Amino acid sequence: MIAIVGAGITGLALAHDLSALGVECVVLEAGETVGGAIRTVREDGRVLELGPQRMRTTPELERLIAELGLTAERIEAPPGLPLLVYHDGVLQPVPTSLGQALRSGLFGWRGKLRLLAEPLTGGVRREETVARYLTRKLGREAYERVAGPLFGGLYASDPADMLVRHSLAGLLRQLGVGRSLTMAMRRRRGGGSAVVSFRRGMQTLPDALYERHRDRIRLSTRVHGVHVARGHVELETDRGRIEASDVVLTTPADVTATLLREAAPEAAGRLAQLRYNALAIVHLHSNARLDGAGYQVSFGERLETRGVTFNTNLFGRDGVYTAFLGGARNPGLVDLPDIRIAAIASAEFELVTGAEARALRVSRTRMPAWDRSWTALDGLELPARIHLAANYESRPGIPGRVAQARQLARALAAGRG
Repeated sequence: MIAIVGAGITGLALAHDLSALGVECVVLEAGETVGGAIRTVREDGRVLELGPQRMRTTPELERLIAELGLTAERIEAPPGLPLLVYHDGVLQPVPTSLGQALRSGLFGWRGKLRLLAEPLTGGVRREETVARYLTRKLGREAYERVAGPLFGGLYASDPADMLVRHSLAGLLRQLGVGRSLTMAMRRRRGGGSAVVSFRRGMQTLPDALYERHRDRIRLSTRVHGVHVARGHVELETDRGRIEASDVVLTTPADVTATLLREAAPEAAGRLAQLRYNALAIVHLHSNARLDGAGYQVSFGERLETRGVTFNTNLFGRDGVYTAFLGGARNPGLVDLPDIRIAAIASAEFELVTGAEARALRVSRTRMPAWDRSWTALDGLELPARIHLAANYESRPGIPGRVAQARQLARALAAGRG
């Protein structure tokens, strides 16, 4: 039997794929619900996402949706919604091609000339930070006003503290970027996958996985430690010991470090070094009439808001806008009272859009930073039969988690064979 620790999307998808391959497994979850970072609530009858707001489709994700019978629940955002950036008091569309960038009011003539020179710059250099790479490739204007806020916003991180090889490298490979970013964008123009959610929110996906495999999922079962024995692995839980042929840890890095203190103390010490960014999420209601999928805030603006998602435009969420504040730029913001965070989000939304907004809910989350602390994973070794599968060690995002779960399930099934 394979034991999976954590019933987030990775653990649930892994259980689903192992079951399809005829491999016995059990999922152990300390909490009373499944989904991990994916959590949907309703406030005043409105759907609010406390974690991921949406996801991009991939063949693996679409296959999982179909296997769970969720195709009719799937909703798709209107294609072509622009992403905006707030700079110098104005919301402007993010250019998606070199031609658009040259016509954009986001850049001065020097910045535009610098963009034209991008194909002449070199590829990624080892130990280069994301900030250094993007500035060297696109120029300072493009980095500070568009590229930096967009990429840093994915992790609520500071690109100046993120190494390309740990964070951006995977995206560059996915986009087929070699020497030139702009040439790769030109080749991919017109493509892109659909942006989707579900009628009742993102939690529909983990809930459906739980209903399909609830006989394999043990809620309110906390794992306290992992012990390697001859030919198997033992898990110490608050409901007794469990013996497994393999253990897959899908828990956050700090939790995983605690579980591995005895079985792999050196690896545990490395995992404990990974930093997470604290982020405040404020759901706003507004009658604003805005075009687009959302906006990010350029680095030159003195705002606490990093970005806002237009849920009302994406999925018809009845005037709902989701603001994200804090992160690496101001980690202490999350310690403010809810009423203060709500006031900041509402005031800054009105400043940017010109429309009033009232806060519906304030919540907090944390995200893997993918910063320099990720060098701790270089050369990480684990005992045989213990595996990591989590958003801090490979392929963040729901599609990436689903893909890794399927790949790992096949590898585990093949190993048993």
